[in-house]
Amino acid sequence: MPETDQMILRVEDLAVHFPLGGGLLGGKRRTVHAVDGVDLHLKKGECLGLVGESGCGKSTLALSILGLQAPTRGRVLLDGVDIAAPGVDRKARARIVQMVFQDPYSSLNPRQTVRRTLEDPLRLHGITDKAEVDGRIEEMLRHVGLRPEQAARYPHEFSGGQRQRIGIARALILKPKIVVLDEPVSALDVSIRAQIINLLLELKETMELSYIMISHDLGVVEHMSDRVAVMYLGRIVETGGWHAIFTAPRHPYTRALIAAIPDPFGERPGVKISGELPNPLEPPSGCRFHPRCPEVRDICRKPPTPPLGEIAREHEVRCLRAAELA
Repeated sequence: MPETDQMILRVEDLAVHFPLGGGLLGGKRRTVHAVDGVDLHLKKGECLGLVGESGCGKSTLALSILGLQAPTRGRVLLDGVDIAAPGVDRKARARIVQMVFQDPYSSLNPRQTVRRTLEDPLRLHGITDKAEVDGRIEEMLRHVGLRPEQAARYPHEFSGGQRQRIGIARALILKPKIVVLDEPVSALDVSIRAQIINLLLELKETMELSYIMISHDLGVVEHMSDRVAVMYLGRIVETGGWHAIFTAPRHPYTRALIAAIPDPFGERPGVKISGELPNPLEPPSGCRFHPRCPEVRDICRKPPTPPLGEIAREHEVRCLRAAELA
């Protein structure tokens, strides 16, 4: 467990459940457990990679941290204050946690200039002095590699990489402590992905930021992350330092994700994970990965769900056979 003075964010037993069915037409009422008892932490100045297949709960977890999705239970502690509690000032949260969206084409208003895009959050938070607004906008554009005179342009006048730089500037204009990066380079051409990754790493250092990066691209995660948390069907199944996760993964799902990465030199194709993600309305008993697990045993199929257990310093795994699979 990290030292308290290093920790900026702590998520405790966070759950987000969506009820389905019932209502005027009747029918059986069922519940989707999109996020189901997640515990994680974020240290000051680090990047936590959050990985897993589509539908595993990564984005829902991020929305809860941002305050855009009310949790069913659990706490989101920012500097010791529960920002998920009812009545918390959303503006105050927005000054601390911001987001960079996946698609730079749809996340910007085509009718607004860059200046207006960056000015609106400042004015919403009470920063209205023209000299200060102009100074903040000019400073932020330079931070992300754009020229101040480009503030008068509209989104369609920029390339995809430049639009993502604008999206980054918008997220940072309020000087937050934490930035959630939702697949920040997946919609960009391969040729400019490295530029944006390097920019994000540089900004993390110069602005003393902490990142939560959601991605299915494990190559990007390996390059950017200090620690990695692996999600499957709403739960964390493994978490640890990036080196431990990529060189000595202990959960069969983590191993399957890494095996699916194609060899960049073309010597080995990625190995597709067998089976399909189970229906979140009816998650498997016991270990939720057992229907797809190549290491499954009878004990894996029996309830309860295995706990997240520490196998080394800051390396935790949710697997009954973790010791055998070393």
